[in-house]
Amino acid sequence: MNLHDLTATPGSTKESKRIGRGHGSGQGKTAGKGHKGQKARAGHGMRPGFEGGQMPLQRRVPKRGFNNIFAKTIVAINVSALEKFETGAVVDAQALKDAGIVKKTCDGVKILGNGALTKKLTVKVTAYSEAAKQKIEAAGGKAEVI
Repeated sequence: MNLHDLTATPGSTKESKRIGRGHGSGQGKTAGKGHKGQKARAGHGMRPGFEGGQMPLQRRVPKRGFNNIFAKTIVAINVSALEKFETGAVVDAQALKDAGIVKKTCDGVKILGNGALTKKLTVKVTAYSEAAKQKIEAAGGKAEVI
């Protein structure tokens, strides 16, 4: 195969419409804009969400509650997820990420007490539930808060 043999995949390229170039083009006269109206005018652009002066949806829908912009996003995982590690391992946020247990650590990781743990691990994360702390220590490990 040589460079002159290469062609585009059928359907991957398409000729652009030549708008406003006479009746024979199929896009003549009004150039695909219909007759009159706001969208037929030059420079008509309307902002997203504009409903022609009608009260927009984002203003019609009732607002409820309070959104705390300072809230911390804590990723929660269960004690049973720690079974993936070998005995004696040090488990921190980066180790959890590397093991594929969490995708992002966000503002911290909290261990919850669902499941069982049989391995002795040193766990260093942001927070623990009481049940999780007891299960880690019962298995002979350490639960350290960072």
